[in-house]
Amino acid sequence: MKWRLGWPRTLASQLSLIFLVSLVCAHGLSFSAQFYERYISARTTMLDNLENDVATSVAILDRLPANERASWLPRLDRQNYRYLLNAGESGEPMKSDDIPMAAASIRHALGEHYPLTFRTIPGLQKHFQAHLTLADGNPITLDVRPAAPPVAHWLPVVLVLQLALLLGCTWAAVRLAIRPLTRLARAVETLDPNAHPTPLDETGPTEVAHAAVAFNAMQQRIAEYLKERMQILAAISHDLQTPITRMKLRAELMEDSTDRDKLWSDLGEMEHLVREGVAYARSVHGASEASARINLDAFLDSLVFDYQDMNKHVSLSGRSARVFDTRPHALRRVLVNLVDNALKFAGSAELEVGATATGELSIKVLDRGPGIAEGELTQVLQPFYRVENSRNRGTGGTGLGLAIAQQLVVAIGGTLTLSNRLGGGLCAEIRLGRPVSRPRKDL
Repeated sequence: MKWRLGWPRTLASQLSLIFLVSLVCAHGLSFSAQFYERYISARTTMLDNLENDVATSVAILDRLPANERASWLPRLDRQNYRYLLNAGESGEPMKSDDIPMAAASIRHALGEHYPLTFRTIPGLQKHFQAHLTLADGNPITLDVRPAAPPVAHWLPVVLVLQLALLLGCTWAAVRLAIRPLTRLARAVETLDPNAHPTPLDETGPTEVAHAAVAFNAMQQRIAEYLKERMQILAAISHDLQTPITRMKLRAELMEDSTDRDKLWSDLGEMEHLVREGVAYARSVHGASEASARINLDAFLDSLVFDYQDMNKHVSLSGRSARVFDTRPHALRRVLVNLVDNALKFAGSAELEVGATATGELSIKVLDRGPGIAEGELTQVLQPFYRVENSRNRGTGGTGLGLAIAQQLVVAIGGTLTLSNRLGGGLCAEIRLGRPVSRPRKDL
């Protein structure tokens, strides 16, 4: 796989990169300037010491008797240069345009009193020699092996510690800047219009507090708009019930005819639509229902028996053996809507109870009906949306049954997903994530 460099996509990585690069560059410039100043200072000191030491040493050797000079050489030798009582090694004459600073210092120290010649000595370690003659005619060679100015051992350690400090400060600054955004994103993801809004903490820096205030105001407006919408829908649906009832009474007084039957059917559909509209408007209040602990197996058995008493083909498979904390009326309305939908299109329904790999409770409503096209599985959960095969008078509905179920499932803290079954049919799965417990056995 080809690795490509590019601009990071997350805000945290972008800020980290900007802060870290800028701080490292600034620190690098500061360190370079300090190191260069230290280097220049050390070099100047070394060259000054070299001039003084060479001038003193040559003066001592020049005043000593020839037979005593050899005994003084160990005292005069230094780490980077030494004195030889001979003509030195053969080498190449040093070019005038390539004279090291050490050679220039030696010339400055001795050039006025002694004729000097410089030769470059090749080898593994390139160095040079300065040749001069003492007053008694004996040659002296100064063998110089230049070395870089010493660097303190603690300097790399300090550099690493400084870089680590920069990295830590960058991480802390980015985390401080990203934390409010993360908290705001989490609040947006968990925003539930059907539940009571949970306000964000409005303390902290000015920008963070301003964003929290704006979010809290938005939450409140959404809740108010949703409440107002549901109130309008409920009012319209309720007000329509009275004229529909009057029209049905008048239709009963009409003589039997085809037109009377069609009018009666249309009024029935309108009445059903009004009831579903009222139910959908009331479904927003599912979150306001008090939670209660129910024996899930007994709850589902009761639901299935009610359908079987009406000669409906509804069965139940699987047992949970759990006491579940939920809103029972909302859960029952969800299951009723899903079962009614299965009975409408398939003539039978099967409830299947189990648990997911993550420990969530799973309740499936299965049928062998025509199913739903894959592209419409999410759209049918929207209000007033109907698939093409449900638009006839025999199986058609208002398009609110699944929307009401979806609304109520969200209100009780679960999820509703639709999928097509192998071999034909639809699977409507309810997942509830609240923890469940074993039912108590009364002694």
